Amino acid sequence: MAKCEVCGKGVTFGHNVSHSNRKTNRAWKPNIRRVKAVVGNGEHKTVYVCSRCLRSGKVTRA
Repeated sequence: MAKCEVCGKGVTFGHNVSHSNRKTNRAWKPNIRRVKAVVGNGEHKTVYVCSRCLRSGKVTRA
């Protein structure tokens, strides 16, 4: 679910690395917001958008 509907940004996987250099799995999740936005032909719809798309103006809020 953690995926932006505008740019497609999703979860990125990697490792937590401790001081002793042990590695455990972890995930970085994007900052997804549920927003009412104007979509396509002017209709208002609830979309899931990352904060970067909101800030850059790729989405117009309803």
